Amino acid sequence: KLLQTAKEYKMARKALLIRASRTPKFKSRVVRRCKLCGRKHGYMRDFDMCRICFRELAHEGHIPGVRKSSW
Repeated sequence: KLLQTAKEYKMARKALLIRASRTPKFKSRVVRRCKLCGRKHGYMRDFDMCRICFRELAHEGHIPGVRKSSW
């Protein structure tokens, strides 16, 4: 199911993904990208995905231990 949802997203340009995969000269230049869509902003290290993908997968129940909060 995860691979199927990954194809629905717009992927980042191939050149940016290649650049992000190389080892940087300095540690501060590491670009962490979402494993599903390639987005670099709003990235959560604990889940290796961006906030948008996290929200959609959590809402569908694909991430174990995560529930939608309401108050």
